[in-house]
Amino acid sequence: MVGYAFMGAAHSQGWRTVGRVFDLPLTPRLAAVCGRDGQAVRAAADRLGWAAAETDWRALIARDDVDLVDVCTPGDSHAEIAIAALEAGKHVLCEKPLANSVEEAQAMTEAAERAERRGQVAMTGFNYRRVPAIALARRMIAEGRLGTLRHVRVSYLQDWLVDPSFPLTWRLQKPYAGSGALGDLGAHAVDLAQFLAGEPVAGVSALTETFVRERPLLAGASSGLSAAGGPGGGESGLGQVTVDDAALFTGRFASGALASFEATRFATGRKNALKVELNGERGSLAFDLERLNELFFHDHTEPGVSAGFRRILVTEPDHPYLEAWWPPGHGLGYEHTFAHQAHDLVRAIAEGTAPAPSFADGLQVQRVLAAVEESAAKNSVYTPVPV
Repeated sequence: MVGYAFMGAAHSQGWRTVGRVFDLPLTPRLAAVCGRDGQAVRAAADRLGWAAAETDWRALIARDDVDLVDVCTPGDSHAEIAIAALEAGKHVLCEKPLANSVEEAQAMTEAAERAERRGQVAMTGFNYRRVPAIALARRMIAEGRLGTLRHVRVSYLQDWLVDPSFPLTWRLQKPYAGSGALGDLGAHAVDLAQFLAGEPVAGVSALTETFVRERPLLAGASSGLSAAGGPGGGESGLGQVTVDDAALFTGRFASGALASFEATRFATGRKNALKVELNGERGSLAFDLERLNELFFHDHTEPGVSAGFRRILVTEPDHPYLEAWWPPGHGLGYEHTFAHQAHDLVRAIAEGTAPAPSFADGLQVQRVLAAVEESAAKNSVYTPVPV
């Protein structure tokens, strides 16, 4: 694994856990973790359960005991690491968004297609597909429970940037992050919309905004979504925010269904509120990540006198992934999505099948994000998305 901060810790939890919960055809072994700071990465290896530590990702890729490379770095290094790993004969898991540009994502996808012909697999890490309630929603939609889809609504709301004294971490700098709330949160929203609808977004009309344009320079390292700023005041203590703080856009699917998206890190009081609703001719589904063991379903074919949204508690053993976990009613959490992600990837490697979401899926999300930025730059002009 390359990178060991917030996402690295989450991925490590999944890799440590998956073989102890699911009956897998292959056993994951945590061979080595890589980071630039030798002392910090050795401490992370001990804390997260990795057998060895490296300070050069090229050395990690060259190791004979590494078959799979898990990329958990900022987006500016995804393409270089993932392509090198694929060309070295490794399987690859890469965190979302796949890259910082369509061009990088295209190159990664082409490398993955070449690797596939050699028997390798590559997967994009959109972990929210692995929430059992989301996987159940996709199953119900595929079974026709909603009928023809009319509307898809997705919002992803957080508030960790509301304080203007929060420092200028890498997530707020375009060269490292590619974009702000759009790539960080909007990528998840777009992937879920396309995954659940079963078709790509065909075009968008967008607005973006940066509410706080200067922030204190970072003092030391950041961890997860927390960090400390340096001394404030004066030109020398501040740096420019070069990404969006919020993105708001509408979209259209080729089928004619309409979509709306909101991604912000300025929604006061919202911590990790990813909400999805789909409306079809036969019914509707609604999901809220802050209540991730629940799915709400309205069956519009029932008599009006008794019809309405009802709660499905997604903890039954015949719900997706739940045959391996706890008795009904005992809920799962955020960290379990990474074990499910590892489960699906290991099975794809063992069976020689293509995992989902593929790098091509990650590329398609990147195309939507690029169209959003283009539309916002042109005063919300409707912008088609290449497929």
